[in-house]
Parts: sequence; C-alpha cells; structure tokens
Amino acid sequence: MARIAVFGANGSIGHRVVSEALDRGHVVTAVVRDPSKVGREHENLTVATGDVLDPADVSSVAHGQDVLVSAVGGGDGPGHRALIEPSAESLVAGLHALGEGAPRLIMVGGAGSLRTPDGGQVWDAPGLPESVLEIMHAHGDALAYLRATEQAIHWTSFSPAATIEPGTRTGSFRTALEDLVVDEKGESRISTEDYAVALVDEIENPRHVGERFTVGY
Repeated sequence: MARIAVFGANGSIGHRVVSEALDRGHVVTAVVRDPSKVGREHENLTVATGDVLDPADVSSVAHGQDVLVSAVGGGDGPGHRALIEPSAESLVAGLHALGEGAPRLIMVGGAGSLRTPDGGQVWDAPGLPESVLEIMHAHGDALAYLRATEQAIHWTSFSPAATIEPGTRTGSFRTALEDLVVDEKGESRISTEDYAVALVDEIENPRHVGERFTVGY
C-alpha cells in the first residue's frame, strides 16, 4: 500500500489514476482547486486544495506521501504553455524543500518528443495545428527541465501514446523509453484507463526513476 497524492485529480487522466490506485488498495489524496468537484467518496480517499504552481502548496501536499503524481493539463496550447513547464519547476522546488524525505514524482508528459519509426519525432509530422504543437512543446520543455535539474529529487516522466482517449481497461499494453509505441498498423494508441494502469504499475514496481517512458498497444 502506497500513499499517493495526485495533482489534477479531476482531469481525464487524473481521476482515472485516482480510481485505479484506490481499486488496488492504495491511500490517495486528490489535490484540486475546487474540492466540491470531486465526485466520489472512498475510505482511502482524502481531498485537498492545492495549487501546483505554488511550491509551498507542493511541499504541504507532498509531506508524508510516498509518490506525488502531477496530472495537470492546461486545456489549449497557451494554457499548457502557462502551466506545464512552470508546474515542473514548482514541483521540483516544492519536493526539494522536503529534503531526503520527499516523495517520488511521476509527471504526466506528452508524446510530441517521442521518436517515430522513421527516425523523427512526433511533433515533426506535417500539418499539425499550432495549438497542438504548443501543447507538445510545453510537455517537451517540462521534460527537458526535469532532465536538466540539479535538485536531488526522484522523478519520472510518463508519456502517453500519440492518441489517448477514454476507452476500456484491458491491462494489456507495451512500454518503451524514447520510442513511440505503435501497433501492426503503425498506429499509436492507449486508453486513459490503461494509461492509469501503467502509471500505478510504475508506482508499485519502480522501473523508470530518473527517466521518461511511454506506453501503447
């Protein structure tokens, strides 16, 4: 049983991570801006208010936890630019302030910087809308920040497949490090449910501390 705090617990990915963790018997703190919007109760669930862009809030939420998950999203491209990389800075600062007792960080990342079978990166594909590119590069900047930080924290960045959307929890998927996971048709997909499964798997069996990994069918 792990003690897990989740920023962005009301989001499409965040609430599935909360549900998956609770279903496996973990103790979860859902960190949100508006607690009234958390639509479930559970004996192992606590709801807390916190701002991922405030390092003091990060420290307060993270204290006593085993793992801190950041599943925040910024909506559109400018929203991601204003939130994702700055949140990485805030998370690192808040965790660093806790010293050796700080929990591990798992940050939901993006697929844009993953290598494609042709040797490029996902964000190099022609015709991508500017708003999508902004989202991809916001996550890319956050990953670059985590890789470059000199602060002593244990971090993992978890990139989804190129397409992630609500679907079925199958528990069957493949993982990789820097390469986009594609199926026999060349498609890269994962359901948010199976993404949550893979994330909680990583909590229970840490394999990617200090690096990025990804998932797909």
